[in-house]
Amino acid sequence: MSAAKDEADTGPELSISDTESDPEDNQEEKEDENHDDGGRKGSETVHENLEETSSSIAPDADDYDHTRSSLLGSSQGLPIPAVGERPSSADGSLSIPDDTPSLQGSVASSTGRQARLSAYGRSPNQSLRPFDRRFQARVSPSPQGSQRAASPAFLHSHTRTINSQLTQKAEEFEPDQTPWEVVRWTRLRKISGQAFSEVGKRSFGRPVCIAISTSIALGTSKGIILVFDYNQNLKSIIGPGTKAVESGAVTSISISADHSTVAGGHASGHIYTWELAKPAKPFLHIPPIDKGRTPDADGHIIDVAVLHLGFLGSRHTALVSADDKGMAFSHLATRGMGIVARTVKITRILGRYPESTPSPIRQRKPSSVLAFSPLPLGNAEQASDTMGLVAMLTPYLLVIVSTTPIAQTQYKTPRPKEVAAHSAMTAALAWFPSVKLKVPDKVTSETSSKVKLVYCWSNVLTVLEVVEIEPSSSSGAEGPPNLQFRPRSKWKAQEAVVAVQWLGRSVLAVLTITQQLIILEDSSLRETNSSDLVQKHIYHADLFSQQLNMLVENLDEEDVSMHGVVADAFYMSFRAYKGRLFLLGFNELSFGQLSNWADRLLALMEEGSYIGAIELAISYYIGEADKVSVGLPDDDDSRHRIVLDKLLEMILASLRYTFGKQEKADSEVPSLAQLQEFAGVCISACVSIGDMDFLFDQVYPWFAEANAQGTFLETLEPFIMDDDVQVIPPTVIKEMVNHYTEKDLDSRLEELLCHLDPRTMDLDQINGLCKRDHLYDALLYVWNQALDDYTTILDDLLSLTGNRVVSEAHAEPSATAQDFSDASKIFPYLSYVLTSRVYPTGKALDEGRATLAKAEIYHFFFSGRGNSLPNGGYPVQHSKRYSDNSFPNLRKVLDFDAPSFLSMLNEAFEDNFLNGAHDHITKDTSAQLTEDQKFGLSVNRQWIVSILLEVMVPPRYEREDTVYLHMFIARNLPKFPQFVLLPGHTLHRILAGLCEYPAEDVAEDCQLSVEYLLSVYQPPDVQSLIPLLSKASFFRVLRSIYRSEKEYAKLLQTCFDEGPAGGDLLFECVGECLRANTSLGEKQVDDVRNVIKENATLFVQRDVKEAAVTIEKYAPNMHGIMLEALDTVSDDGQKLEYLRTILDPADPVAEGPQPSIRNPNRTFVELYVRLLCEHDPHHVNEYIERLKAGDLRLEEVLPTLESSGVIDATIILIAREGKVQEAMNRLTQHLDMLEAALLGLLDAAAESPDVENTTEAAHDLVASVQKFTRIGIWLCQGQTRSVHQLQSPLKQLKRAKSDHEELSTGENLWLTLIDAVVRVTKQITESVQPSAWTGQASGRVGGDKGQEQPFDTSKMTAEIRTVVQETFTALLSATSVPRGNEALRADMSFLRILRAFLKRASASSPSLANLRSVLSTIFSAYSYEESLLALANRLLDKDLFVHVEEADKLRRRGWRPLGQVCEGCGRRVWGPGTGGFVWEAWQKREKERAEKAMQRHGTHPSDDHVTKVQDHGKGKAIQEDARRGSAAGEKGKQAISSTTHNEDRDTADAESGGSSPLIIFSCRHIFHRICLEKIQESGDVTENERRNRSHGGQDFICPLCIST
Repeated sequence: MSAAKDEADTGPELSISDTESDPEDNQEEKEDENHDDGGRKGSETVHENLEETSSSIAPDADDYDHTRSSLLGSSQGLPIPAVGERPSSADGSLSIPDDTPSLQGSVASSTGRQARLSAYGRSPNQSLRPFDRRFQARVSPSPQGSQRAASPAFLHSHTRTINSQLTQKAEEFEPDQTPWEVVRWTRLRKISGQAFSEVGKRSFGRPVCIAISTSIALGTSKGIILVFDYNQNLKSIIGPGTKAVESGAVTSISISADHSTVAGGHASGHIYTWELAKPAKPFLHIPPIDKGRTPDADGHIIDVAVLHLGFLGSRHTALVSADDKGMAFSHLATRGMGIVARTVKITRILGRYPESTPSPIRQRKPSSVLAFSPLPLGNAEQASDTMGLVAMLTPYLLVIVSTTPIAQTQYKTPRPKEVAAHSAMTAALAWFPSVKLKVPDKVTSETSSKVKLVYCWSNVLTVLEVVEIEPSSSSGAEGPPNLQFRPRSKWKAQEAVVAVQWLGRSVLAVLTITQQLIILEDSSLRETNSSDLVQKHIYHADLFSQQLNMLVENLDEEDVSMHGVVADAFYMSFRAYKGRLFLLGFNELSFGQLSNWADRLLALMEEGSYIGAIELAISYYIGEADKVSVGLPDDDDSRHRIVLDKLLEMILASLRYTFGKQEKADSEVPSLAQLQEFAGVCISACVSIGDMDFLFDQVYPWFAEANAQGTFLETLEPFIMDDDVQVIPPTVIKEMVNHYTEKDLDSRLEELLCHLDPRTMDLDQINGLCKRDHLYDALLYVWNQALDDYTTILDDLLSLTGNRVVSEAHAEPSATAQDFSDASKIFPYLSYVLTSRVYPTGKALDEGRATLAKAEIYHFFFSGRGNSLPNGGYPVQHSKRYSDNSFPNLRKVLDFDAPSFLSMLNEAFEDNFLNGAHDHITKDTSAQLTEDQKFGLSVNRQWIVSILLEVMVPPRYEREDTVYLHMFIARNLPKFPQFVLLPGHTLHRILAGLCEYPAEDVAEDCQLSVEYLLSVYQPPDVQSLIPLLSKASFFRVLRSIYRSEKEYAKLLQTCFDEGPAGGDLLFECVGECLRANTSLGEKQVDDVRNVIKENATLFVQRDVKEAAVTIEKYAPNMHGIMLEALDTVSDDGQKLEYLRTILDPADPVAEGPQPSIRNPNRTFVELYVRLLCEHDPHHVNEYIERLKAGDLRLEEVLPTLESSGVIDATIILIAREGKVQEAMNRLTQHLDMLEAALLGLLDAAAESPDVENTTEAAHDLVASVQKFTRIGIWLCQGQTRSVHQLQSPLKQLKRAKSDHEELSTGENLWLTLIDAVVRVTKQITESVQPSAWTGQASGRVGGDKGQEQPFDTSKMTAEIRTVVQETFTALLSATSVPRGNEALRADMSFLRILRAFLKRASASSPSLANLRSVLSTIFSAYSYEESLLALANRLLDKDLFVHVEEADKLRRRGWRPLGQVCEGCGRRVWGPGTGGFVWEAWQKREKERAEKAMQRHGTHPSDDHVTKVQDHGKGKAIQEDARRGSAAGEKGKQAISSTTHNEDRDTADAESGGSSPLIIFSCRHIFHRICLEKIQESGDVTENERRNRSHGGQDFICPLCIST
């Protein structure tokens, strides 16, 4: 029974004195003998308080919303890395470059600038592009950007990190590693002793089910119910002496909502209810009905066990029950009065009665009620309370039925598809009613919770919410409430769930089939804790397998919806009440309660893990750890009140324990790492609770007394940097300053001061400290935030610039770079303030505050007067005196670093303050403004630019300074044209000043500024600017001007003048000017060509390939000029590259763009070939093969080819000129040279010390022989083809038939090639294999007998012999004739060539033995060709057989006619309407055929046999006719007849085609045979048709298809 209504009642508590802790599950904590007693005493108070909290926390309806608790073990100190150093303040301010692309495609900015020579304006920030950077303070606004080492505070940088890692750490612990138990189990000793003892079992039977309320009721196997109170006293023994003990075991038990009545269901189907006050006789008895029931009788069938039982609402006379046959009933009893007995109204709400005679056609599915529960009452009234809702789970459905006023199904849903395939069949469910909330819901503002139902099928758990729908106005308020059931969330377990109970409104206890207890949080269904209950030996029984065995025995492996096994039932042993779990075991009864937050903190404290306890308490306080599962409310305020006091007590106890150790000599002193960890967790706790007073009043003094304040302050540092701690008492700040200065950590101290609230600081102390240690970032921050003063501190910074002047004038050693760095902080400071940011943290300034700060600063610099220092701020030693004291502060800062100041102004110009409108300033604020602030509010961009132009004039400011002013104005004028107006002469002066830049390092910045300026300023005389721009080398500006003026020749000349810096713009410009559709006139094009001609050398030097591509595309007639230019400036390599790009673009070596090849110039081609012979001879042959006839003159390149040794190209060129015989002679000559070289190499192989090079050279020569042999084959094949094309067919036939004719030119070529190849092969083979004739067993070249040869020649011999095979194979292919030309099949060309070769060979070698190897090589080629042909023929035959077989199968299927009428006479020949005579005739014919066949075999046919023969005869006739039609199929269309030839002749009807056989062709036209014969005998057929008919007239051709 769920805990809803009972949670509203306090109820009696279990007596602790009468319980016994399980030694296995609840071991007592023993004090460590080695643990320090002092430390224990120091923490006694907090221990006692935690124990009180642990024992006094009573579960409440709203105190069960919890998540998983952090399972932290003992926190051990870890070694902390040394704290790293930050750069000192001398590093100065930083600037961040702006990566915005430059205007009009300008190149990237330069990266550095040399120090200027002038004493004025020399900037310590030596960086270029001052207007492309943004000032950045050294103190980074982002803590992640800091290079500071990791904080020693628990090795985490801030509180959020600590808290986020608490849960992560907790999840890494296994459940048995935590110092607390998930559930504290207690064995009920007295109850177990009475109910589970042998005496108790004999007297009462074994306990088999349990019900929990204010009493504990046990149902036994002997039909007796035992009732115990919470003191474990046996109050009632119900059943003895009544018929209940005769009704079988108690199979279900329930206690009413008013705790006064107990009900028991028995195995025989009987139900008894008993009043606990009068247990002698049953209050109500509901007997079962017989199997042969009457139609008007309802109830459980006799001998069917009642497995589920429950009371409805608060009534103890209304029950619902369910049995193991799948039937459920509601029982409503009347009030009996006197002699009037009670009557019970029974209504069936689920299932069907078993059939007396089961239907053999449709069998019912077996079913049972696996889980069952009525809705209990909560302490918040709901409409559903009066409906008597009952939830039931069967193997197939979840059904929710209302029993009042009538039984009605409210909701049903099938088993979810997510159930694991073939898993165990289990089911469980539990209600949680509506309860009142202590705090209204944050989302819905409701004061009570919704009714919830959790149900499980196998491993899928679903939470269902019940919502009442308000009735519409039309329906009225009459009738039962309208409920809506909404599935809210699902959860899948790793294994099947056998029981589930609500421990609270948001906590679920789930028991799996392996007896694992899982605690779930309802809102997220997240698993928070788990525990193994196997050792509890929970009682379970097999209640459903007998009824549902068909679902398992008929298991279909392919049906994933089926279950593999029916699990035992656990629901009667697993109950929850008031947040406690009760387990009925086989030998004991026990209860358990989830350990609450105080238990877990106490366990950590007793273990000595104080740090872990504080961390866990922090996670409880901020709500990042589990809350409701440990008894903490979900509401933040309520939780904070509960945890706060305990957290502070733990911190104080931990401080006493930690620092109490140091007071004892025999105690272990905490390590530095442990102190850092402890300080970090204390600070994190105070930050979380927001109590800085406790941190500095209670915690910090303990560290200070132990001389560990340095550790505390360094641990506090990351919290300050993250702005978690902003207020520190002045005394602590003083100690922090002393500590960091003693350790020389001024840089880190400055960062800390910039993150603290300066209003709590001692300003005099901080002011002196910052000036002494040069901490000007912190000083500026303090002055701004504490005093709202933004200008006074500027006087101090500007005073440092005077020291700089003195240092430069007299080179005093005391004037160091520190003053320069400090003074330079003025620029990032001004940048931050003038863009509404706090310096140096970067946070946003309040709008009103920022406006006043900007007004003061602009007044400080641009008011015309200022807080000028004596002597103008400079010592009298300065040689340069001010001629004008106006704008003294502005002049000082410009004298110090004009570029940085103007860069700062460039950034400030983007702020809206300078727009002039300040509408956000109220009248009250405006009335309180000073005159200086009012003046500052009136400053705008025009005023600033005008003042700067007035102040920065020579001779005080030289070009090194004024050029930056010009850049500043030129950049901002296009941005703010409506706010800055300047006359034309001023703009012209600025433009001229930009062109006369002082050094090359600012040239690119000046050019970019000119581009900006010209975008809004149009000079009256542009041509007058061209000399200045040309002198300044502003090529981008010049190109823009020339393009706009359409002076393309000058535009192109500018590209040449710019040099390589212009990139590919030169080639793009040429393409733009010379493209086909250009708008240039003829004179302009000529001017452009002249410019290219004059700068041809520069053009080709820029990029040879791009130059070639551009000229080939736009000016191909200028190639000669480019080649002449290359003659003067480079070697032949670039010329070859140029020609390769335009003549040989397909070459893979040529990269980049490739032009389309036009008709090549013969001179260029010959030059390219000569250059290839010199630089890349291997590519000559490949290139020449791609040339066409006439592209090359042989006499021009032949000498070069010969001298370069490019023989293959020489042979190809000679042959291309028609001198084939000469080419063959040159080829054989070269083969002889290769033979001689190879023989010489082989002869000297034994003496060569370099075997590897010799082997490589030999193989290269063999490869050359193969290469030139293939060239010779190419020559012979070409000549053979040309001869065949020129000779007449008659001459070819005559020559082919004769084998004694003289050899033709082509045959002589073949003979020459074969003779040369065989000669080379013979000579080399004899040289490398002398043992073939001498009998020596040697396979290596060189050396005497028995001596190891230098290298293996077997591979070389094989390669040489393949040359002969390849030659003869090519000869055979060239002299063979295609199969279709039968006239030339007997060509004797091959035999004539072979006879001539043998004749020559016999003349040179009289002995046949000398020709043996050569002949064997020749014949092996033919053998090889024969084997390949045989293999190919076999493969083809196989494929042909497959295709023919498929075609035959298709033919045997027959053809379906196109229509149902004869194409000749038009009569219907088949299908509906043909007439019965066709079928009768066919049957008669087939019967006659069968009889004839049987007579031939000497047998008498039976009817069945006749049918088979008929079928066979039909197919045979078709096949025979198909075979007869195949002869005609080659010339026309095949035909299939329905009868054989003899039968056709007997049945033909000359007059009518009604009974004539049918002929169908492959074209699917159908005819009567008689009609077809008439058509063919008539004169309508052509002579060609008659000629194509076969002999005998039995083969036909479709006349329709032939005619078309």
